[in-house]
Amino acid sequence: MGEISIDDFHQVDIRVGTIVRAEPFPEARKPAIKLWVDFGASFGIRKSSAQITRHYNPDSLPGRQVLAVVNFPPRQIGSFMSEILVLGLPDPDGQVVLIGPDQPVPNGGRMY
Repeated sequence: MGEISIDDFHQVDIRVGTIVRAEPFPEARKPAIKLWVDFGASFGIRKSSAQITRHYNPDSLPGRQVLAVVNFPPRQIGSFMSEILVLGLPDPDGQVVLIGPDQPVPNGGRMY
């Protein structure tokens, strides 16, 4: 990847939110979970489809804080409209591990 400017970086709006609901997404082409993430008063609750089934199940996710890009355009994934991109890192096998703060922080806070 090439270098980007600080202005390019500032165009990506990464916020913290709390997962308030999670459901299996069996009709997705690849195993996924539907997420509803609360970003507080500024952004409200936004939806995402996440391919995180290797390390997570829907019952374990509510209450967990995650980072997500909130200013991508919505994307239709099957019958589900994904509004945000929840962020993660690959484990040694390339499976997603979610990124979140190591202490509770207010929902909607912007990453800097």
